[in-house]
Order: sequence, then structure tokens, then C-alpha cells
Amino acid sequence: MGRGKIEIKKIENPTNRQVTYSKRRSGIMKKARELTVLCDAEVSIIMFSSTGKFSDYCSPSTDTKTMFDRYQRVTGINLWSAQYERMQNNLNHLKEINHKLRREIRQRMGEELDGMDIKELRGLEQNLDEALKVVRNRKYHVISTQTDTYKKKVKNSQETHRNLLHQLEMKEDHGGVYGYVEDIDDGEEAHPMYSYRVQPNQPNLQAIRSYASHHDLRLA
Repeated sequence: MGRGKIEIKKIENPTNRQVTYSKRRSGIMKKARELTVLCDAEVSIIMFSSTGKFSDYCSPSTDTKTMFDRYQRVTGINLWSAQYERMQNNLNHLKEINHKLRREIRQRMGEELDGMDIKELRGLEQNLDEALKVVRNRKYHVISTQTDTYKKKVKNSQETHRNLLHQLEMKEDHGGVYGYVEDIDDGEEAHPMYSYRVQPNQPNLQAIRSYASHHDLRLA
């Protein structure tokens, strides 16, 4: 028994429709390859399914653009004119936007103000005021951040300074030869400073005392 004739109409069931498309697409692609080999034909096929899935085939001896160009020459139909027109319109639109933006930048710099009416000038003034507020807020934020950073650095430096003083005091208590002098006032602002402090048990100090006692030296 042969298969019955299938009525050519849209398949309503989406699953059956997709299965039928997949099978027949494979058959068309197979026929296109056979035509290319058997008949030395140049074949180009482009297909989109109902779900938007793209499939294509082109003979190895050519490419799709070449096939389109030949189609245009044979039929006299310009396939690219509509696309070129849309691209040209888009380019003109972008040029107009660019021109307006450049003019706005110049006006914000105080240029090309002669042709503006009072409403446009007020709008420009308002925009400049808002922009100035944004800049100032950003400036204050940066200043605050830098101030906090410097305060942390100063605090760390002070802590390091206190640790060093503590280490020096520990060395002094254990017989070190360095001391720390805080109350130095010569009429100007007092600053802590370091000075040498000779311990009484140092040999050099004992020799100096012996020499001073022998020669009856006195401090003026």
C-alpha cells in the first residue's frame, strides 16, 4: 500500500510542526548537495524556522554574497537599497545628536549664547547650578576621605613614636647610655629631644673624676 497524499496546510500542533520542519529541512539540504555534485550547479539556501532558528547551505564553489550579487544582476532588484537607506537615516540621526551635544558643551563653556532666548538661558543656568552642586559634593567627599586617611596616618605615627620612647626608657632602666629629655625650654617652643647620659659606673667617667680630683678642677 502506498502512502496517502498529504494535504499541504499549516500543521497546528507545534511539536508535529517542528518535527516535520526538521525532517524536510534535512531532505532539502541533501537535495541541494546532490544538485551541486551531480549537475555542477551553484545552490544557495537560507531558511528560518517558525522559532527563528537559522539554517543555510551554499555550494562550495561560491558564497552567499556572490549568489546575492548574481541574483541582483539577473533580476534587476537591489537587495541592499532599503538597508542602505536605513543606515543612511541612522547616520544622519547620529550626526544630529552629535551636533546638539557639541553645541551644548560649548554653551556650558559660555560660547554660542547669542541665539538663546530667556527660557533657554534659564534652563542652561539651572543645569550649570546642578552640575556645580554635584562637583562640590564630590570635592567635599574627596577632602573628607583624604582627611580621614591623614588622621589615621598621624595616629599610627604617634603610636610608633610612643613605642619608640617606651623602648628607649626600657634601655635606660637597664643601664643604657641614652636618655630622653623632655623639659627643654630656651625661650622658644619646647620640643622633646634625645641626649647622651653617661652612667656613673662607666670607666671613662671614673678616669675623668680621678683626673679632676688630682688637678683640682672645678666647673665655672
